[in-house]
Amino acid sequence: MSDAKQLTLDLRSQRLRRDSANRAYWEAVVSPKTVLAGQTAILICDVWDDHWSRGAAERCAEIARRMNAVVAAARGLGVSIIHAPSDTMDFYGDHPARKRMLAVPAVSPPESADHADPPLPIDDSDGGSDTGEKPWHKAWSRQHPAIEIADQDVISDKGQEVYSFLRQRGIAHVVIMGVHTNMCVLHRSFGIKQMVRWGVDIALARDLTDTMYNPEMRPYVSHDEGTRLVIEFIEEFWCPTVASEDVAKAR
Repeated sequence: MSDAKQLTLDLRSQRLRRDSANRAYWEAVVSPKTVLAGQTAILICDVWDDHWSRGAAERCAEIARRMNAVVAAARGLGVSIIHAPSDTMDFYGDHPARKRMLAVPAVSPPESADHADPPLPIDDSDGGSDTGEKPWHKAWSRQHPAIEIADQDVISDKGQEVYSFLRQRGIAHVVIMGVHTNMCVLHRSFGIKQMVRWGVDIALARDLTDTMYNPEMRPYVSHDEGTRLVIEFIEEFWCPTVASEDVAKAR
């Protein structure tokens, strides 16, 4: 293990501070953390081949292309790759990466810890499509084909399976990337909220994610600004974020 590749994760969180006049404000705090690539996993959340929202589908396709380069580089360093395209396990029933995950002995997660769960800073109650479509129908059948699934990867859409894999492989750090930050990335059984409640060390790749947010809804900002607000919300209340390049190169 002495020659194992190391990654430096520049973990960004938001901290509530008080200025000299006792006014509260949020401050971004970056804390570098050195981890072993072999003890780190990338979890790819719901980057599907299609979406009922045209805007979401277009952004997802662009993210998938950029994501594949990051994932390939991280894999080459020894980072484990977990593909988690929910609701598509039938498509992957005979895939070696799915069978590999199913062969992992089950490990019972700990009891979920209590954690404050404040409301999101955006209103996504209309489904969040910025191109006018209304929710929703299942438009996806598989993970976006731009993302390669390599021989050593695994596939799952169940939190208990993912947790078992992490424990069997001795993985101590998870970087989650994918869509959509305010929905699947936070709420899936393998998503941020559940992993935090299980005590898993997780961070969001803030440059490889997107939100379901319609600028016609509160707080009436651009789509990109809505995504930024959700990322900062996660940094404030759930887990830190990283730039994806942190898991793509040894330092």
